[in-house]
Amino acid sequence: MITRLVEEVLVGGSLEALDQLYTPAMARVARRWIAPFRAAFPDTRMQIVQLVSDGKTVAARFRCSGTHLGEWRGHAPTGRRFENIDEVYFFTFRNGLIAKAWGLEDTLERFRQLGLRP
Repeated sequence: MITRLVEEVLVGGSLEALDQLYTPAMARVARRWIAPFRAAFPDTRMQIVQLVSDGKTVAARFRCSGTHLGEWRGHAPTGRRFENIDEVYFFTFRNGLIAKAWGLEDTLERFRQLGLRP
């Protein structure tokens, strides 16, 4: 499920797949942050570094890269690229769908690499 999320949605840009991966309420939430991120960084690349599961929750560690080609957090596109930004997310499932997601991203490093001020 997480591999599909990364490959189809975050890298592939298929926002329609969110409805197959998340509960309806979470699909709406995910769309609100994934759509603008993909618009800002349309060439996003994510590498799954590690997946750990306890049966109810999956912890996922990622590395993310992309080129700033659209507005992001009020900043005009810089054309600069960020590389290997660390992200860690925890996904909780209900009936085989992602019901909750909580994560940490090294956004400060992303800002630094893009030459932006937070």
